[in-house]
Amino acid sequence: MDKTIKLRADIEIGVCPTHVKFVGGLVPGDDGKLPRDENGELFALAEMRTLIERSPVKIDSAQISQFNGTDADDLAEMYKGLQGLGLIVKIILMVGGANPMDPADEDAVVAQLVEGVNTAKKFGVTEVGSTSLEEWLSGAERKEGADFDAAVEQIIKVHKRVYDEAGIADSGLVVWQFEFLRGVEFTTFTDLGRVWKVAKGLNDILGNKFFKLLVDAAHCGDSSLSIPENEALIEQIAESGEFGMFHASALTTRGCLSTDDGWIASLLTASAKTGKLTEVIVELFHHEDEALAGLRDAVAGHGTNTLDGRSYTDAVVDGLENVARRINNLVARGILPEKN
Repeated sequence: MDKTIKLRADIEIGVCPTHVKFVGGLVPGDDGKLPRDENGELFALAEMRTLIERSPVKIDSAQISQFNGTDADDLAEMYKGLQGLGLIVKIILMVGGANPMDPADEDAVVAQLVEGVNTAKKFGVTEVGSTSLEEWLSGAERKEGADFDAAVEQIIKVHKRVYDEAGIADSGLVVWQFEFLRGVEFTTFTDLGRVWKVAKGLNDILGNKFFKLLVDAAHCGDSSLSIPENEALIEQIAESGEFGMFHASALTTRGCLSTDDGWIASLLTASAKTGKLTEVIVELFHHEDEALAGLRDAVAGHGTNTLDGRSYTDAVVDGLENVARRINNLVARGILPEKN
């Protein structure tokens, strides 16, 4: 369709298509093959094509979860297909069955991340992200004081090894973005300030700002920090050169962006004010995703059906329009510069 909303700022708009479900949509089967729709097309690829056709605003990028062990031909079909749609592909590196904070799991975590980085390099991907800070839904005790400091040092050690062993310095990769998760999903790295210690420590070693922070409005909203506290951290992180992309996603429900209770608006504006906002990703989760059943059981309100009669494609298109209009109004208010 003709793009009826022209973005007035020089900012990439993208989608993380988790709304197609992890199980049945993104996660490979036991044979490594990625799920396909009734027409035989890869689910995520087919959905991104549909979103491009239906979105009133141009979609620039897709952020895709990378699961190790995926069939090589399916991976090539996915990444080349997305790139063939004119999308910039960004990869989220997934780590499972190992704890990045535990020295006993160091080799296993490094091996998983190196494989993911090598996949990114193979397909010319320049941006990767990860939640490789602790194990998901582990129920472990929260680390504080000296134990927290030791965890930070161990995670720094893991990612420095990956940086060296995957030859990142000599690759086309330009940024690695860390994403913290809400309490229950994680127990230790549950706010911007805590994960920032990891990125700062790594960058001090490297002497550049390769590692940055992904600011997810949903995770910030579900953290123990208030909107003003998150706004202050965003300003400080941007001043340090470690601000990365912004996720427009609704706290708790992770559904329609209208359930965000003001967090997207506040934190998007705070990010824009820094002058470092370059990428905004719309991200919704499917309320019936089998992979998130444990999270639904653990968190009241997660998995609420927020569609109000729409499909998930409809809800994501609405989210793209919402974000685009917010960005354009930030331009109108003089908070973001108008692109040339």
